[in-house]
Amino acid sequence: MNKKELLAIAQHWFTNQGWKPFPFQKKAWDAYLKGENGLLNAPTGSGKTYALWVPIVLEYLKKNPDYKTKHQKGLKAIWITPLRALSVEIAQAASRFAEETQSGLTVGIRTGDTSQKERAAQKKAMPDLLITTPESLHLLLSSKNYPKLFKNLNAIVVDEWHELLGSKRGVQTELALSRLKTVAKNLKIWGISATIGNLDQAREVLLGAKSEALQHSTLIKANIQKKIEVKSIIPESMEKFPWRGHLGLHLLDEVVPIINNSKTTLIFTNTRSQCELWFQKLMNKYPEFAGEVAMHHGSINKETRLWVEQAIRNESLKAVICTSSLDLGVDFAPVETIIQIGGPKGVARFLQRAGRSGHQPGKASRIYFLPTHAIELIEASALQKAVEKKAVEDRIPYLQSFDVLVQYLTTLAVSDGFYPKEIYPEIKSTFCFQGLTDEEWRWCLNFITKGSQSLQTYDEYKKVEIEDDGKFKVNQRGVAMRHRLQIGTIVSDAMLTVKYVKGGFIGTIEEWFVSKLSPGDVFTFAGRNLELSRIKGMQVLVRKSKKKTAKVPSWMGGRMAFSAQMSELLREELYEAAESFTVTSSGVEKSPELKALQPILERQQLESIIPKHNEFLIETFKTREGYHAIFYPFEGRFVHEALGSLLAYRISLLSPISFSIAFNDYGFELLSDQEIDMQQLLDNDLFSAKFLMDDLYKSLNATEMARRKFRDIAVIAGLVFTGYPNKLIKSKHLQSSSQLLFDVFRDYEDDNLLFQQAFRETFEHQLEEGRLRQALERIHQQKIVWKSCQKPTPFSFPIITDRLREKLSSEKLEDRIQRMLKQFEK
Repeated sequence: MNKKELLAIAQHWFTNQGWKPFPFQKKAWDAYLKGENGLLNAPTGSGKTYALWVPIVLEYLKKNPDYKTKHQKGLKAIWITPLRALSVEIAQAASRFAEETQSGLTVGIRTGDTSQKERAAQKKAMPDLLITTPESLHLLLSSKNYPKLFKNLNAIVVDEWHELLGSKRGVQTELALSRLKTVAKNLKIWGISATIGNLDQAREVLLGAKSEALQHSTLIKANIQKKIEVKSIIPESMEKFPWRGHLGLHLLDEVVPIINNSKTTLIFTNTRSQCELWFQKLMNKYPEFAGEVAMHHGSINKETRLWVEQAIRNESLKAVICTSSLDLGVDFAPVETIIQIGGPKGVARFLQRAGRSGHQPGKASRIYFLPTHAIELIEASALQKAVEKKAVEDRIPYLQSFDVLVQYLTTLAVSDGFYPKEIYPEIKSTFCFQGLTDEEWRWCLNFITKGSQSLQTYDEYKKVEIEDDGKFKVNQRGVAMRHRLQIGTIVSDAMLTVKYVKGGFIGTIEEWFVSKLSPGDVFTFAGRNLELSRIKGMQVLVRKSKKKTAKVPSWMGGRMAFSAQMSELLREELYEAAESFTVTSSGVEKSPELKALQPILERQQLESIIPKHNEFLIETFKTREGYHAIFYPFEGRFVHEALGSLLAYRISLLSPISFSIAFNDYGFELLSDQEIDMQQLLDNDLFSAKFLMDDLYKSLNATEMARRKFRDIAVIAGLVFTGYPNKLIKSKHLQSSSQLLFDVFRDYEDDNLLFQQAFRETFEHQLEEGRLRQALERIHQQKIVWKSCQKPTPFSFPIITDRLREKLSSEKLEDRIQRMLKQFEK
């Protein structure tokens, strides 16, 4: 068959479905059939799966003209997805096209949810298309004789590449691709990405720096104008002193008409605990929603999650309260409306969530923004502009992740073994390890065979043996088994299973939350009030409780920070609000959000100022708690945490003083029992970016942060074993084992690459040192406006209440804040 006949098959199939292929789909078919690699950028719900699965099938038909009578067995294509939940969706779409074109091609799934029986069947006969995750692909690379399995592989498609890029799972994917390019000679690699700013770099990371695959590649952008309607839910009356305490629950009644007027609504919260709270409050106040509203987050058991996903598809649910567990491409056509509770912290995440509604080509997406406190309306206004401009964030790829490299080398040694001479050029061809030196390479090889310089006397770290012909190989069965159990880069706190005393699995919860509970305590989980009976091994045994008050679990991954893009948009919006106070007849139409905020902005202007683009605001005032100094960089909580510590350290060098620090996405507070000499602070240029790394190191107790980061690195690199299934090692034991190693390296081997990586990741990823430096440079150019205020201002109030939340229960906090409000509004 020639190319024209092949494309006619696809065209005919699309016509039968009542569809018309998009130009970007046709471009992808054409590029793939020409033998090119590439990256496809298209919005969610626009038919990306068929853009790449169609040409994979067509190529098979071309190579096997007698495909109807004779099927060529073996793995032909791999589809990598970051989320297990997406695999069912992709499998259904792929099977449909494969069956209806009578290609005879089979589709299979292999993820952490795949049963042992299914895996055993796949071992005997692999499907033609395997849908898998980065972790499961590495597990296949750890099996004996894997080159035979992959030798006829024609294509690898990496779905949702923007999700993997900028994470260690992305590095894992890069390494797997570098190996498979050598094993499968005719391999084509394609990535699919939705919302991302740095597309060219994303393609380079996927295909390998300066690689041949990159030379023969293309970037295809879908020119689909997805209409996104953004509407803010604006409260009837505005609090003059906004605070974050009620998590948006005061607007619960505004949400109900939206739910009733839509087929299905997804309500996105930023944290699992917020998700639990919203579900609980909605059910208590509107019991008529029983059976029509469900909850979905990553800690709820798999059966419940799958049931919820299916119920959305067949329209038997009116609403689902969820977290980022439903962020990615699960295709829910009935979803009409999205409600976002609180700032999504990033433009890409907001667009991604908006795309969950109107999930069909040509349909508009509708998203409501519900502020958890009034000042978040500025975020809503900024997001509307971002949606118009399509201003999305870049994803920053990881470099020199030695923990992932060490794990990967052990994976290869567990399967058939490897010769360093063959593997080194492959690893150097990846984006992550393009700067790997010969010395660092030798260190990695030494590490897996001897356990690094300071651990040489301990046999447990000598995992890989060097055979007579120079092959690096794992020959001990126990080492191989433990390694396979620990393949992956997602390191979470130890998860305990939550079960009823009489049996029945509910979900998983982090050990650190459970460790704070005593038998008899009641907590809310999976929409139920549960009383803790006892903790037995790795199980939390509970019974249902009728008590009305309950603790809400919080998860360590809870708090997200502003992206740099979002911070910039927010500042622009704020500067515009400030200008509107000085320019009376500018003729610029204000957004509904800024109009609604007018009483708060007026109060802020009365007590202090709203900073303009060339101004940096500092406010000071005294309360019964002490002397407050509030700084407003509008850079997100992670940058503010670092900036607050840095400034506190620099002030303490001028005069002995101690602070407690509080921060949110807008600014940070230094609270002390003595007055800060603000003039001294301004005269000494304490916002300078000079000596930044040195001062940060001293101010933040960077060693302590790196020590925590090292736990994850030690687990990924296989220095610490997390335990067998159902017999996991407790996190405090993991922590103490990794701390011990950290101390050994600090004292005896500070050039250890994993030890150094812990500090590098702390500064680059946790403290966002690059952004911090830019923020200081920006502040340096602005005019510093110091306002000595009589009492807290509307801008400072959410920061003060954030600090109080850490100390008080929610009821006491509510009372305390009401008393404060009465006092300040006089």
